[in-house]
Formats: sequence, structure tokens, C-alpha cells
Amino acid sequence: MRNSSRRTRRVLVPIALAAALGTAGLPAAHAAQKPSIKVTADGTQPVFSYQDAIREHVNVQSSVDSDHDGKKDLIRVDIIRPKESGPRFRVPVIMDESPYYDNLGRGNESEHKTYDANGDPAKFPLYYDNYFVPRGYAVVEVDMDGTTKSDGCPTSGGASDVLGGKAVVDWLNGRATAYDAHGKRVRADWTNGRTGMIGKSYDGTLANAVAATGVKGLETVVPISAISSWYDYSRMNGTLLSRGEEDGLASVVDTDPPAKCAAVRQDMAAGQDDATGNYNAFWNERDYRSGSVADVSKVHAAVFASQGLNDMNVKPNQFSTWWAGLAAHHVPRKVWLSQYGHVDPFDYRRDAWVDTLHQWFDHWLWRLPNGIMKQPRVDLETGPDQWTTQADWPAPGTTDVTLRPGADGALGLAPSAGSASYTDTALSEADAVSDPTASRPGRLAYATPPLPRDVRVSGTPEVSLKVSLDKPTANIGALLVDYGTDTRVNYLGPGAGVKTLTTEDCHGESTAVDDACYRQVVTDTVTSDVNVVARGYIDAQNRNSLSHPSALKPGKSYRVRWGTLPQDYRFKAGHRLGLILLGTDDDIQSDKATGASVSVDLAASGITLPVVGGDGRLGHLPAPRAWHGPSHVVLPAPHRSFK
Repeated sequence: MRNSSRRTRRVLVPIALAAALGTAGLPAAHAAQKPSIKVTADGTQPVFSYQDAIREHVNVQSSVDSDHDGKKDLIRVDIIRPKESGPRFRVPVIMDESPYYDNLGRGNESEHKTYDANGDPAKFPLYYDNYFVPRGYAVVEVDMDGTTKSDGCPTSGGASDVLGGKAVVDWLNGRATAYDAHGKRVRADWTNGRTGMIGKSYDGTLANAVAATGVKGLETVVPISAISSWYDYSRMNGTLLSRGEEDGLASVVDTDPPAKCAAVRQDMAAGQDDATGNYNAFWNERDYRSGSVADVSKVHAAVFASQGLNDMNVKPNQFSTWWAGLAAHHVPRKVWLSQYGHVDPFDYRRDAWVDTLHQWFDHWLWRLPNGIMKQPRVDLETGPDQWTTQADWPAPGTTDVTLRPGADGALGLAPSAGSASYTDTALSEADAVSDPTASRPGRLAYATPPLPRDVRVSGTPEVSLKVSLDKPTANIGALLVDYGTDTRVNYLGPGAGVKTLTTEDCHGESTAVDDACYRQVVTDTVTSDVNVVARGYIDAQNRNSLSHPSALKPGKSYRVRWGTLPQDYRFKAGHRLGLILLGTDDDIQSDKATGASVSVDLAASGITLPVVGGDGRLGHLPAPRAWHGPSHVVLPAPHRSFK
């Protein structure tokens, strides 16, 4: 199927709006003198030819020399824009900067750029060009510094990655230099300078980073499953989620001969410090919340984010901490939160996503007063293909409720005397969450009785334990678990919660080499008896500082506090809410278990949940009944993909 199903309603444009758009809405004789967009109640309309659009490329001079060859890096910028665009009709820009255009490809179908005989772009991956160019936008696809046709070396979120993208925004606003294929300087006299960056994963990460430089002209960013701190991508509170991550990723995206950037990668391998897992200057450079290159306090671009709350690649704390920083600085913002893993909304809620994105760009780049900022700030998936809206996130009206482990294996509101111990060993999640009444040396398990009513958690659970060890440190983990049969999004499956079909639908216009049609997707679900809702880990010696570890004295008690990954999840009535304490999660972490014995003071320990409606939702937690353990646990190892 290769026809678009979008329906267009044509209405008169209000006089005030016509004035804001120049010649839009004027009689045809006047409109012919100067090109203009066409606007109806559905927003900008596809009145410009995609077939006849200008396709060209330039090389923008960055401010950095990442490959140390004595020359500032040139950043390749591939451009497609309406043929009418120019000094008399300046258009805004949608920009996707990516390191993946010649290696992993973009989108669910791993599309790559292609070029014509003159070296100009012929195929632009994804649908942004097909859909938005006919509506009066330019689309530029930027090869990140050190990748594809750009100079330099990739640095996995480092300064050169960020400043290369910033240079492109500067050029679009007349503040940087660019050259054409013949080395002649060229100006972007066809744009009004208003730029919106968009992209998933690394691409969205670059959008976050460039926004956090405060560059002028970047009006909005749309980060999809994007990183805001590379430390939190590879680490969690001093524990290692992966080894060799940053130099390894740089090697993946760099398709130059290996020797070219070998020294840069060696420096990265040393800087990331896999030996300790500590935060240092290397990570501060790659921290866009409060780093040396980028800082959320500098963001003035409006943000439309999307995040899978079960994303085990770019984990949801990347969003939640970024979101809190945006809120603290009063940045205009909107978000979609799903129950999927590392999935673009185009591949789970396609039509609604394209319509919303269209409204967003029309508002922030063409400055159309279409009311999108009056809509609810949050779209939230509460179950497979079940969506609702709310005013903000976390949900307004949450109350902190602390649940405490008991000596009898119960999880309740009242503290329980006594202590319990386990050993920091490498344990799979399937073993960790199985029958909580069984004794296992690598974990402690606690569960509530069946819940009397639904309990919704919205935000970041926090764990506080009073522990003593028999060694100087240990990995300490906590899993928040839903024990109860239900059909859920299969976020740990091969598609991270979606299945790709063979049928297609289309969003935009096509040419023989670049069509607007993509395979449809459906939600992949699984019925299981147990689900890990939230995960959180800490190296006990980093309990006070991520940069300056402090060993524990064996036998002495210490307070250890940390947050799990955030969630928005409904525990259904009749289910049991579980807390698993463990050492090293073998499915998520790449850290080595210490073998330490961890003794937990039960009365002084617990997990605090942000509960919508407060502890009244938990009732009085009646005495536990006989346990009927899960018979079907679906917990495969998470699928990790750089894309």
C-alpha cells in the first residue's frame, strides 16, 4: 500500500495569520510575485514540489580539529529545500545530525544516504524530507564530525561531536563559514535561520547537546530516546553497565581507515576509566545537564521529547533528569512516554506522531498560532496501545510512600526488626525474581499481599538501605517487581515491543530513488506472571560521591541511598508488589561481582515510591496469604542496539 491517508481540510486563513506569513492568503496575482506557504486548519499544506526540490551539499567549518591534522574539521551538510526558497522566500530548517548515515543506517529499515553523479544527495533517510519539504521546510541531514563525509574523529558525545552541529546552526544563521564542492564560500540565504533538530538515539542526543550550548537560532529540538549524560549511559552510580562503550561506539560509527583515529580512541578508552566506574572530566565533557561543553541552564529551544519507559538502551533516567532540568529553567516542553523499549514513535503510533510533529514544527519554526502549547503536556501509554494525557510528569498528586522489608518476607508499611544477608554474586533477573518465598544466596526477596486496589507509581523510586559488608565494597541492586499475570508490551523482545509488517503506508511525496513509504508496525505483547518494573544499582563505595569513592570498613553499618530508573506503571488489584535486593544484575551490568556478604538492617531500610493517591491506595496491606508463585516468567536478556 503506497498511498497516504491524510485528509486535508481547506479553510480561510485569518487576516492576522496572513499578515504574519507575508503573502499567504493574498490573491493569486500577488502570491505569484513572491512564493509563500499555504495554511489551513491542518497547518502548512504540501504545495511545493518534492520532485523539483533543490538538492545540494555544503561543508561547514567547525571550530575544532578533532583528528589533529592541523585543520578545522569540515562538516558535511546535505540539503533539500523547495526550489522556490531563496532570498525572497526564506524557509525554516529541520535538521537531523547523525553518525549513522553510512554504517548502521537510520530508522526501522536502516536507510542510508545515496548520492547522484555530482556528489549531491539523492536519497535522504527517513520521512522528514518527503513530508516537510512540500510544506515549505528545508531538511538538512548532517554527517556528525568524524563520520560519513565529514572530517575529523567521532568522540562519543564529546566536544567535537557537539560543536560540529553547533557550527551548522551558526552557518544557517550567518555566523559560520561554509564551502561548496568547488571550495567557494556559500551563504544560507534561503533560510530564515529558525532551526529545529530532531532524531532518535545518538541523533537526538546531539539535538540535546547542541541545545544545551545555547546556540542562537535553534528554536526547538525533538530528542527521541536521547542521552543527556553519557556517564549514565554506561554507568549507574559507580557500577558499570558496559565496558569499552565509548571508544567501541566511536569505532562503529567511524568508517575511515582504523589508523586515522586510533590515537583518539585510545585517549577515550583511558578517559572512560572502566577500572573504577567513577565520574571524571571525561564524563563531564559529555554531560549536557551540567557539563563543561553543554549545560541545560543554557537551553532556550522548546523541547518535544519522546522516551520509552522500558528502554534498556538509552534508559529513562536520561529523560527524567533532563526533563527536571528543563522544568527548573522554564523551558517550553512536551513529551510522549511509552511502555516500549528503544523505539521511535513513528514505529508505534505513526499517524498521531506525524500529525503532532507537524503541529509542533509549524508552531515553533513557522510560528503559526495553532494551539499546540495549550494541549496537555504529556501523552502517556498506560498499557499496550492504551494512551492518555495529563498536565505534567511525574503525574500531579503523587505522594511518597515507603515500603519496608520484613523478616517474614513481607513488604509493608510498618518497619520490621531483624536483619537479613545475601552475597554479591552475578545473578540473572530470571533467577532474581523467581519465587520470592525461596531462599537464594544471591538475593533477598520481599512481596506485599495481593493489592486491594490498583496502585500507580509515577516518578523515580528511591532505595535506602542500612548495610554492613565483610569487604570494602559491593554492588548493591534493587528491582521493583510486579507479581501478577498480565499482557504487557514485550519491551525485552527482539523489536523492543513492536513487530514490523510487510505492508506499508506513506507520509509525504516520493521520487524514484526516495519514497515516503515505510513498513507498518504493530505492538508486540507477551503474557507473563512477573515483570521487572524498575531497576537501580550502586557501588557502595560511591554512596557519597561518584568522583571520590570511599571504601567501607568491614562490619560497620552505613547508609546507602540511590534512585532506581524512573517509571510510570500501574500495579493492578490482586497483584503483589515485590522488592528484590541483589548484588550484580548479570542481565544489565558488565561489572564484576565482589563476593561480599551484604547484611541489611530491615527496620532501617526500605523503598520509597511516588504513588498517585498516596498510601491510601495500598489499604492496610493485610497479612500475606499462601504464596502461589509465577509459572511463566518472560525475562530474556535485554537487546542492546546503538541505533
